[in-house]
Amino acid sequence: MTEKQLLRGCIKGDIQCQKMLYVQYAPKMMAICSRYAARQEEAEDMLQEAFIRVFSKINTFKQDGPLGAWVRRVVVNTAAEIYRREKKNNANVGISDHLYSIQSNDYIIESMDAEALIARIQDLPSGYRMVFNLYAVEGFSHKEIAQKLDISESTSKSQYSRARAAIRKMIESELRSEKAV
Repeated sequence: MTEKQLLRGCIKGDIQCQKMLYVQYAPKMMAICSRYAARQEEAEDMLQEAFIRVFSKINTFKQDGPLGAWVRRVVVNTAAEIYRREKKNNANVGISDHLYSIQSNDYIIESMDAEALIARIQDLPSGYRMVFNLYAVEGFSHKEIAQKLDISESTSKSQYSRARAAIRKMIESELRSEKAV
């Protein structure tokens, strides 16, 4: 089945086409959700909510790019919406400010494999995790992030900087522990 046929079937509400679309894109989108969520269960809930939006809004897909890119955008926007919703319900708990001043070489983060980096990202407080993903992984500007998350641009910049510092600290701590053994 071609992408156009799959898309037409999903627009018509064909369950088989929806299942095919889900099977095709869910693994990649789950990887994205895992970066934004603190726990696996949260990532699964995020994925489910994102695909509900995909299927309810698929008729708005303009076909001006790949369907996979549109699905990805829906997933990232869903993650941002969940963050905004939870931010309103919970106080923002952050890592203490002394982490912000850590001075270290950035090569530590850049040299990590993806799986190890995702594990560190998941350990970040939600605000840091969200900004880090949107900026470093998705490529949004701080201005775009500020609009998406309903925060100031300077908050986006500081949370990104603090997220990087927190990840570096986690890695440096692990490296010291490994050397001690």
